[in-house]
Amino acid sequence: MIFEPFTIAGIIGSALIIAAYFAIQQRLLSVEDWRYPMVNLIGAVLILLSLITAWNLPAAVIETFWAAISLYGLAKTRRRPGNH
Repeated sequence: MIFEPFTIAGIIGSALIIAAYFAIQQRLLSVEDWRYPMVNLIGAVLILLSLITAWNLPAAVIETFWAAISLYGLAKTRRRPGNH
């Protein structure tokens, strides 16, 4: 089976979000680490891109919120003492 590029982007985005969540559960990554919201942001954007060819409003809504919360998380990590 051959997938379109946007479908592949959505699959990669889903894998990134799942991997980040798994890393948190396994304590391989901390929620305080900037990489957690960054991976979630990239994953959400890739999933949103996949919706270009297969529109789904509920998925678009949740991924938009996921991306917004991830941006908030990134901003929060930048404001912590010791971060530049």
